[in-house]
Amino acid sequence: MLWKCFKMAVQSIISNKFRSMLTMLGIIIGITAVISLVSLMEGLTSEVTDAFEEVGIEAISVNITNRASTVELPVEDMDELAREHSDVIRGYSPSVTMPAYIKDGTDTLNSSATGVNEQYIDLYQYKLMSGRGITYIDVERMQKVCVIGTYIAKEIFGGNALGKTLQITGVPYRVVGILEERGDSTKGSEDDSVYVPYTVAAHTTNTRKINNYIVYATNQETVEAAESLIENLCDKDIGDDDYYNIIAMKAIAESLMGILDSMEAMLVAIAAISLIVAGIGIMNIMLVSVTERTREIGIRKSLGAKQRNILTQFVMEAGMLSCIGGVIGIIFGSLLAIGAGKLLDMNILPTLNSIIVSFTVSAAIGVFFGYMPAKKAAALNPIDALRYD
Repeated sequence: MLWKCFKMAVQSIISNKFRSMLTMLGIIIGITAVISLVSLMEGLTSEVTDAFEEVGIEAISVNITNRASTVELPVEDMDELAREHSDVIRGYSPSVTMPAYIKDGTDTLNSSATGVNEQYIDLYQYKLMSGRGITYIDVERMQKVCVIGTYIAKEIFGGNALGKTLQITGVPYRVVGILEERGDSTKGSEDDSVYVPYTVAAHTTNTRKINNYIVYATNQETVEAAESLIENLCDKDIGDDDYYNIIAMKAIAESLMGILDSMEAMLVAIAAISLIVAGIGIMNIMLVSVTERTREIGIRKSLGAKQRNILTQFVMEAGMLSCIGGVIGIIFGSLLAIGAGKLLDMNILPTLNSIIVSFTVSAAIGVFFGYMPAKKAAALNPIDALRYD
């Protein structure tokens, strides 16, 4: 009986192609919207996650805000804190930014240099293409050395920069290391970078106290403990919490992920409205179909068809309309998501879970909204149905 009901449902859909397509249109639009929006938000979430992983979710930024004041957080105190609590703090680095007009011969680049210590490159998980990083001796002796990104190496030296000298704001620095490419080796990317010993940068900019630190916890679970230790140190050295900011990347990431999850839920809810409208459309069309086929139902009942047979036929027909529309919507939504990913230069692909959920929802809508018309058809009196004109 199920096979016969299936064949009759297929014949009914094929014999009314245009009406069937219009009925499926709402489901197609709704599923397309759900698949594309969910894929877009998941792709965006993945991009944000990757960005935080590059910086390090364990990173904590410490910034002294009142620079005109006499308050300061000495490097020695931060160093002592890191050594005493090595189970919580993996490492730290001062950060001193200075403007840099980088020059070699006639080539000049307007960029900036960052003063760091010997731990910085390892903390950020930078890899060296050649040479070495900043060392403790470089920091202590204020040696004029630098580690550069691939953009600087290519623009100034044509790629072969190791051991050569470049001028940063008129002062010669020897290139001791070249970082591996992390961006696209263009201006403003991660590869447009110059790192020097922070003591040199502080002396060059006439900075008497360090205003910025980057601290790394040992793992995600110890971020809060590390943040608490740093706050205690700042309270001891600075006193007024208005004079400093402590920002954990983990807290920012969690806050941003919460916003993205809320946006995804809102967008899916908006797209779901079209699915409800599509379900109402299926119900209306099935009611019309029941009215048009009243005599057919009467004949089938007079020949022995039971209520469950009529009910199964019409529920199956509504479910098939919805499922076919769901499959088409999944295809269109996937193509739209992939196209949007290429347009936005993001890796956006529909997930298996979103496809399965979308198909299940489309089938459920067809069965749910098709049940009432099917029940009406099954409840028809065969005599009244045969008399229907």
